Amino acid sequence: MFRIAAILGLAGLAVATGLIVWSGWAQVLQALAQAGWGIGAVALFHIVPLIVSAAGWRVLVSGRNRPNLPRFIYFMWVRAAVNNLMPVARIGGEIAAVRLMTAHGMRRSIAIASTIVELTVSIAAIFLFVVVGVMLFALRVNDHDAVMRMVWGVVLSLPLIIALAVVQKIGFFGLMLRLFRVMFRDKWAAMAGDAARLDRAVGLIYRRHARVIICWMMQLAGWSLGAVDIWLCLYFLGHPLRPLEAVMIEALIQGSASIAFAIPGALGVQEAGFLVFGGMLGLPHEIAGALAVIRRCRDLICYIPALVLWQAHEGKKLFNDKR
Repeated sequence: MFRIAAILGLAGLAVATGLIVWSGWAQVLQALAQAGWGIGAVALFHIVPLIVSAAGWRVLVSGRNRPNLPRFIYFMWVRAAVNNLMPVARIGGEIAAVRLMTAHGMRRSIAIASTIVELTVSIAAIFLFVVVGVMLFALRVNDHDAVMRMVWGVVLSLPLIIALAVVQKIGFFGLMLRLFRVMFRDKWAAMAGDAARLDRAVGLIYRRHARVIICWMMQLAGWSLGAVDIWLCLYFLGHPLRPLEAVMIEALIQGSASIAFAIPGALGVQEAGFLVFGGMLGLPHEIAGALAVIRRCRDLICYIPALVLWQAHEGKKLFNDKR
């Protein structure tokens, strides 16, 4: 899996590089120079949606051993860093986060269950955000074919979201265990208790309807704040758009990245989205290319420190385990 993700990541990097060169690398560099310190300001603002999302995730967890908000911000920070910067097909971050949560005193079943539920709720929030973006885009542009392709993309993704919720309702981990038993016979029998415990933990979280709704609202707010990133980028590039147009771009970029979840960091897909959707909203190619580069710079500035801290934590844990 790691090898496939690495290959997809390298291919995406090649596509992203080619798109930036095609859009006029000299003009893109000139636009970036104009943005200057604004790139750092964009990266700094990204902390805001990160905090909102982490607070929504924490709502799902109850009990005296619940880590405080700064800890959950750290979990979310590392999770996002792994998913955005490492060749893990946007899923390894959840595994890293669960390891951190258990290392900070959370029960394994609660850590895994809350992460699964938060991920599902976040997908539902992204779906609504993308639907709003597509609707606004349909009212803004006259390209009927492009709008219909977006609409069909939204329609086709809805059954997958419903299926994800239904599978969790009937027992996600128990279902996986039954599949493992078919494949490996009795080797996974020892996991039956763990699978049942995890399914009960997921069900318990979903029964707390108010907490799930609050989490969903906060995740939606976190994703929506990404539009402020877009607006700030274009402001510092000297090409501001109206707030609703920034919402359109962010929603369509997130929708494209979700479809391309197997590609690490949506490399290539995200850059193509900025050029295509930005161009349809009147952005020059060099500005759209610079916007894509700033988004990558934002990720590097925000997430490299998280990877360093995470690796230091893992190294310390490995050292202590060997003693």
